[in-house]
Amino acid sequence: MQCIVYRLGLIEYEAALQLQKDFLAQKLSGKTPDILLLLEHPPTITIGKSGKLENVLVSSAYLAQEGISLFFTERGGDVTYHGPGQLVAYPIIDLRRRGKDIRRYISELEEVIIRTLKDFSLEAYRIKDYPGVWVKGEQIAAIGLKVSRWISTHGFALNVDPELRDFSLIRPCGLPDVKVTSLSRALSQKVSVQEVEEKLMAHFSEVFQIPLKLASEIEGLGAMAQCRMQIEKCKIALCQI
Repeated sequence: MQCIVYRLGLIEYEAALQLQKDFLAQKLSGKTPDILLLLEHPPTITIGKSGKLENVLVSSAYLAQEGISLFFTERGGDVTYHGPGQLVAYPIIDLRRRGKDIRRYISELEEVIIRTLKDFSLEAYRIKDYPGVWVKGEQIAAIGLKVSRWISTHGFALNVDPELRDFSLIRPCGLPDVKVTSLSRALSQKVSVQEVEEKLMAHFSEVFQIPLKLASEIEGLGAMAQCRMQIEKCKIALCQI
């Protein structure tokens, strides 16, 4: 088995959501291997199944004025902010081969992030009962999942170099007094999403013990082109709503 990686760059939240649903359907029918989507979103706030609108601290009018999208979504967890400079990972993998253990899966995702940050000489850690990764008392990565018939969707968001002031628009993960940081801020130097992606892929392969293959390297399948076509179809459908 292998995991196919799609490095998608900046794409709208709706397009990424539809792409996950398409891959999930293929995965449930046994037509595709495990998938890892790596991407960034335009400024977007999402509220999970257990989330509350009151954890968005500004009005919908303000969000519209600032061009920040707001979505209620199917993942677990509360409210999360996404924006350029934040590396988002959506693994679509079969947890039946991993013991049907969601806690283990969350721990493995945290481990991928922790090892990635260690490559930048940054010591990160978990906090019990609060999925995510922390640095010096501040959250640097959030996790929110959906599992359908033991196939995972959604995933985690790692703050590489986003606009941190936008996190003041929400109560991150619905928790009071949570401070948010980024890799660039913690290191006091600019770090790009692309260089973090490279290291994160290596650690994802190590932790999950699965070889990765870039979609752009799959000969004859046109996997990356097919993925882009799915994204464009989603954009067209959204414009028609």
